[in-house]
Amino acid sequence: MFINSNNPKRKHTLQFVLKKMLPNLANPMLSHEFHFVHRLDYATSGIICIALNKRAARAASTAFEKQQVQKYYLALLHGHVNDSFIVIDKPIGNDIRETDGNKKMCTSDSLFCTKPRKSRTVLLVLEYGLRKSKPATKVLLYPTTGRRHQLRVHCSSIGHIIIGDYTYSERQDVEPHRTFLHSFRLILKNDVENLDVRTADPFISADTANKWQPTNIIRTLDENIFSEIHKLAQ
Repeated sequence: MFINSNNPKRKHTLQFVLKKMLPNLANPMLSHEFHFVHRLDYATSGIICIALNKRAARAASTAFEKQQVQKYYLALLHGHVNDSFIVIDKPIGNDIRETDGNKKMCTSDSLFCTKPRKSRTVLLVLEYGLRKSKPATKVLLYPTTGRRHQLRVHCSSIGHIIIGDYTYSERQDVEPHRTFLHSFRLILKNDVENLDVRTADPFISADTANKWQPTNIIRTLDENIFSEIHKLAQ
């Protein structure tokens, strides 16, 4: 869903759902009624932080600006990633071919990339397996920068598009019920309240809607994996 919208007729937004669930927290003085201190792509599920007041919003925004925030994502990718980890260090910019409003991005090695900015993502392979009898890889992603569509663009740039990513599959991925990208853990150190929040893993074989069947477990989601990914990011 969209985080918020200037179109009052658009009801399928996080802003609309929050107001319905928690009407007493909505602030009519704000343009979108809540302090959204960061965003998730339309197709991405998982953790998002919303401040309850102006002071908290300022503290959280400052933490993001000073890069005191650590974000971890889970994803299912097309194909089997050969390496057990990859540090993707490719600047990301605007794709000048996009004229229909999608604002597609690309890496600097593309001839059509303009105004690229430094971008870095660490990828750790968790599991190899199959989705609908086709090879797929479950990964943990750790972006050390925060560019638009960064994870989707970086995965596409190494030849392993996120399953269900309609935009970066050149509009070919229309079958999955979702894009398989999930904001799994958020660590946000700030002056009001230090946060360390994580969700359940949505990409498990027990969820039959995903049609995901792991065949080879490389790493498990324990505390050691976060230490490993930080060492690779240095």
